[in-house]
Amino acid sequence: MDLKVLGTVFTAVFIAELGDKTQLATMLFAADNKVSRLTVFVGASIALVVASGIGVLAGTFISQHLSEKHLNYIAGIGFIGIGLWTLYKA
Repeated sequence: MDLKVLGTVFTAVFIAELGDKTQLATMLFAADNKVSRLTVFVGASIALVVASGIGVLAGTFISQHLSEKHLNYIAGIGFIGIGLWTLYKA
């Protein structure tokens, strides 16, 4: 296992998930006194693992058809597009 890649992926996903809609939804579920915090934690954790698994499978499939260079360009253009859309909507 490459610890540098592990650290990079952990940091990127951790920062991306902070304060997003998923975290806010999880906080709302956990705020209900009638709901077990453990149940909320396990449910949210499984959802993140499954979503990450889909990302890994999709990335594996796409990488078989496109070069890493092209994937970087597509990702960069996508992030710029999201940023421009966010600025437009603000």
